[in-house]
This record gives sequence, structure tokens and C-alpha cells, in this order.
Amino acid sequence: MQAVVQDRYGSAEVLEAQDIERPVIGDDEVLVRVRAASVHVGDWILMTGTPYVMRLGTGLSKPKNPVPGTDIAGTVESVGPQVRSLKPGDAVFGWCAGAFAEYARAPEEQLVTKPANLTFEQADAVGVSASTALQVLRDDADVQPGQKF
Repeated sequence: MQAVVQDRYGSAEVLEAQDIERPVIGDDEVLVRVRAASVHVGDWILMTGTPYVMRLGTGLSKPKNPVPGTDIAGTVESVGPQVRSLKPGDAVFGWCAGAFAEYARAPEEQLVTKPANLTFEQADAVGVSASTALQVLRDDADVQPGQKF
């Protein structure tokens, strides 16, 4: 399968399209045929390896995961034996490690069914943006149910 791969930290020049093996899923994972993958500031941070403190989790001298990208939308290709809420053919969106590829794997709990009224591209843009908005409203602004501004 085709994927965007990086074998070192740096600017966009470190990214290359390559043929790699399709991911193998675990018992609680889902294989998704990626239809859309968004790019956000977190992807830039992981690509460049800055701030350097991030490398403690992502790899000191090169990225631990050679395929960048986190937010995906696509169609379930297969599921592990412990997956209960999703089945092959389901349209889903969520996040994973390695979204910039034809196929990506993710734990079941990191994916949800895509609403029929959203395109794959629209659903893919929800991941980080929606999570960030929720955290700001709930955790920082302490907005309560029923509260109006």
C-alpha cells in the first residue's frame, strides 16, 4: 500500500511516498481504508520533532512511527475478534497513529460511526478540532449543562 513516510525529523522535505506493508490489527483494533486524513499543528510538531521535549515520547533521533498523521475518516476493512461496535463496511472517523496511508489501524474506542450527513472530509476535520473545543469549554471555561452566555 502507499503511505507517506518519514525516517528523520525536519521540514516537509523529509516526507516521501513509499510502498509499505498494510498494518496488521490486534484483537481490539480496526483496520480502516482511509478516505480522508487531515493535517493539523500536532502533525507539524511530530514531523519537525520540536519542541525537543516531544522526542522523549516520539523518538529521540527519528520518529518511532514512520507514518505520520492522526486524524482519519474512512471505511472499516476488518476488525479484530474483540471489536463489538464496528463491522466491515462501516463508515468511521477518529484518530490513530499513521493516518497518512491507504490503510490505518486504530483501537475500537478511538473510532466512531460517521454520520451520514457528513462527507469523509468533513468528518475527518472533527478529530482534533472538536476535542480541543470540548476541552476548552468543559475544562478551561467550566461551561455547565444549560448554561447560556
